[in-house]
Amino acid sequence: MDFGLVLQTDPPASAVVGLMRRAERNGFRYGWTFDSAVLWQEPFVIYSRVLEHTRKLIVGPMVTNPGTRTWEVTASTFATLNEMYGNRTVCGIGRGDSAMRVAGRRPNTLARLGEAMGVIRDLAEGREAEVDGQRLKLPWVKDGKLPVWMAAYGPKALALAGQKADGFILQLADPFLTESMVKAVRSAAEEAGRDPASVTICVAAPAYVGDDLAHAREQCRWFGGMVGNHVADLVERYGEHSDLVPEALTAYIKQRQGYDYSHHGRAGNPSTDFVPDEIVDRFCLLGPASAHVEKLQRLRDLGVDQFAVYAMHDAREATIDAYGTSVIPALAG
Repeated sequence: MDFGLVLQTDPPASAVVGLMRRAERNGFRYGWTFDSAVLWQEPFVIYSRVLEHTRKLIVGPMVTNPGTRTWEVTASTFATLNEMYGNRTVCGIGRGDSAMRVAGRRPNTLARLGEAMGVIRDLAEGREAEVDGQRLKLPWVKDGKLPVWMAAYGPKALALAGQKADGFILQLADPFLTESMVKAVRSAAEEAGRDPASVTICVAAPAYVGDDLAHAREQCRWFGGMVGNHVADLVERYGEHSDLVPEALTAYIKQRQGYDYSHHGRAGNPSTDFVPDEIVDRFCLLGPASAHVEKLQRLRDLGVDQFAVYAMHDAREATIDAYGTSVIPALAG
């Protein structure tokens, strides 16, 4: 199992670079960041510094979207980093939540997302692609490689990930939901004539190593609110009691009263008071390192290839170090 670290690009950028270096020293292979231009600093600028100051770390957004930047700009940015540092990027992409809503736009449609994934990959790898009716190619790209991993929850999005993405990002660590969603992605890949095993499975969730479970829950409760944004979209699209969306995912948002993006992804987010302890425990990894290893072994057995640690809490360094000493050695390989 591979491991990744997920950070917000809060200033100073040097702190993000430092934490990514610390993660690589502890055995993490991926460095991810949020991508929301209004809320945080521009991640692609910071990726250049992270790549310069690490040896093998693979970096990318968790997640970008097809609407914030034009597709040729996104592809060119990835391709430039790859030319400079040797194909060490990955494109995590989704419909767009905070990046679009904060700017007053709706998230992208799945049709647009599906088209963008293919175009961005083709351009970044040196192939010709069509953008807004215009055939384009980046003539300077040589031997470029850009895996495109798609974030998804709902049935149509899961199907699209299986049909077109190189990897699937699931932003929660509940084994029950992970099992059903991984099966949906693998089935869609097989139906599309692809090798289901070729789709990399990445589970991303907050991890907090420590014995004070009550404190860890409060530090990670924000995550249930972030997931709740996507769940609310699913309920709006499919209905509260739809067979297409499991009740285990939708039941907890009944008390949701809205969401303030100024606290997005942060401990103490007042918009997440509706998230019960049970959801925090199911969606996150909390407790001593041994509890993390046990839950990750279950996820690995379900086909998860990477666990990405959201480290938006007050024990970032301690959790990174604990993973390096006690968790990653137990699950690496």
